[in-house]
Amino acid sequence: MKYRSYTFSTHNVNVELSFFGETGHAMEYHLMLHVKGRDLNYETQLQNLHRAYREFLEDESMNGAKPVLKRYFLSDAANQAEQLQEELKLFPACPTSILQQSPLDGSKIALWCYLIKDTNPVYEHYWMAGLGIASGNSEEQTHLLLQKYELELQQYGCLLERDCIRTWFFVQNVDVNYAGLVKARRENFVEQGLTEQTHYIASTGIEGRHANPNVYVLLDAYAVKGLQSGQMKYLYALSHMSPTAVYGVTFERGVCVLYGDRRQLYISGTASIDSKGEVLYKGDVVSQARRMCENVEKLLEEGGSNREDLAQIIIYLRDAADYSVVKPILDDRYLRIPKQFVLAPVCRPTWLIEMECIALRKDKNDKFSSL
Repeated sequence: MKYRSYTFSTHNVNVELSFFGETGHAMEYHLMLHVKGRDLNYETQLQNLHRAYREFLEDESMNGAKPVLKRYFLSDAANQAEQLQEELKLFPACPTSILQQSPLDGSKIALWCYLIKDTNPVYEHYWMAGLGIASGNSEEQTHLLLQKYELELQQYGCLLERDCIRTWFFVQNVDVNYAGLVKARRENFVEQGLTEQTHYIASTGIEGRHANPNVYVLLDAYAVKGLQSGQMKYLYALSHMSPTAVYGVTFERGVCVLYGDRRQLYISGTASIDSKGEVLYKGDVVSQARRMCENVEKLLEEGGSNREDLAQIIIYLRDAADYSVVKPILDDRYLRIPKQFVLAPVCRPTWLIEMECIALRKDKNDKFSSL
């Protein structure tokens, strides 16, 4: 894994980059873009972010890299999303999430972008982002979202149970609406053969608001067609965390996808939890942050990886006032790794912080084709 940081002074934008791969194999890039001019209005911040983004992609080192997922973090989606959507018409189509999860650095907008080039055609990658339904309660919306996504997968010859790598559920007013999501997902998964005895799917369930107040649940997802049996390994870290079913939810702590030339690890939203499923260090965000990191690193270790392989991290905080306390801890522990800190309450009120991440590690698996 290699890291770079770029400052576009003219645009007041900083770009954090991780990139992984070598000649003759797929290259993967994760970009985190941060706007630094806090006194600038939203329109100016948006334009500056996109100018820096364009200039960065025009660099010859990024030649051929194709964005496959973009996620925008907004401070006020109801008043900002429409203008962003107009701007996006100027860019090539790409699965895109637009969320109200306020960047905690004081800016009004931030961006995570995942790009890739020179992939092996033996695999077909399907990213879906920003799927929402503006009718019904959170339970009904989740039922319909999963049904719609499953139908979309079938059109590609994929199945949720077999081919889906990762999901993200963004919930408006998570303290109220998360229970409906949990119920609907559990019922849907049983229909799809996803149970405690088989497996679930790596996932994050977190606060995230759509511009439309009638949308209570948003779904992003990633599936791969062409994986063989044994190419996905689920991660548990049972010495540190309980199975999620212990407290009634249905997702995997993480998943390791093995390719001929590398392994990809997708770590689900992870908080300060113990092997009994209990919240540790209630009211103490610093201790929670440290336990959260310990849990994540145990998952990475189980997947044959470590913190030096991290490509990106997203950190969710319930209370914006905790940002100045935990940022130095995370920056010190995960030096140079592209990160976003956003305001997004976790699914249990006593969890003050959560993180998710992606790791990439060079590997040699003769049984499988390279990425």
